[in-house]
Amino acid sequence: MTLLPTSVRAASPPSAPAPRARPRFRRQSLAGWGFLGPFVAVFALVFLAPIGYALYLSFFKDKLIGGTSFVGVENYTQALTDPRFWEGVGRVGLFLAVQVPVMLGIALLVALAVDSGRLYGKAFFRISVFLPYAVPAVVASLMWGFIYGTRFGLVGNINDAFGITLPDPLSPSLVLASIGNIVTWEFVGYNMLIFYSALKVVPRSLYEAAALDGAGEWRIVTSVKLPAIRGALVIATIFSIIGSFQLFNEPSILQKLAPNSITTDFVPNLYTYSLSFSGQQHNYAATVAIVMGVITAIVAYTVQLRGMRKG
Repeated sequence: MTLLPTSVRAASPPSAPAPRARPRFRRQSLAGWGFLGPFVAVFALVFLAPIGYALYLSFFKDKLIGGTSFVGVENYTQALTDPRFWEGVGRVGLFLAVQVPVMLGIALLVALAVDSGRLYGKAFFRISVFLPYAVPAVVASLMWGFIYGTRFGLVGNINDAFGITLPDPLSPSLVLASIGNIVTWEFVGYNMLIFYSALKVVPRSLYEAAALDGAGEWRIVTSVKLPAIRGALVIATIFSIIGSFQLFNEPSILQKLAPNSITTDFVPNLYTYSLSFSGQQHNYAATVAIVMGVITAIVAYTVQLRGMRKG
């Protein structure tokens, strides 16, 4: 073999570096964004964009002279001092304080009864309790509105049949309780399913250990079952709070049957709807909606923190 001189070997070009492989984490990142991309697009379109547009509208106002003009926080100042808005907030707050504990209490009792294994025909009972949730809110409101009717509904038929006069469920003093009854009828089954699902994942060994220690059924419920489903209780409470602040369908439908009891500012969402579509005050309606959203978020977050701290 012939060896090349040292000078020739030194002058030979260096070999090209091997191509670097594409990092694996980069491929995984692109694949992840490929799966996440459709959700992000839909989320931005149906959630972030409306909120951004509402914020934009809240800083403007339509005036008779000059048209639409920038007013800064004037709409927010008006909303925070609007007695009609705060009366609706107080009304929905009373609704929340009474209806949510009653609804969740009934749902919890039903879930515990179904989970106990001592209920005869529990599959049929579970479906029967959950079935009202499958009824649309508009249909449920129309149905209960007919039941509440004193001239054409069930209440009126009872009055005529027995010669008595039952209180009018759609009177100003009872209409909020009547709406609470509709919402409770609709969502007891939904919350029952949440609690029942949480109870099904609790290890049965905990119940056996408590029974061996001499704990009765009530003691097992209070010391084992309820602490085990605390997370489900907190989630259901938060969902119920948000739903109460969003109350709209039931009063909107019943307003046609009881216009003297359910006014256009009965609840904040109905007030916002009336401002936007009847009063043509789109900017102020957007402001009221944003303020109500902030109130809802604060209350829900406070309940979440308290629930987590107790856990």
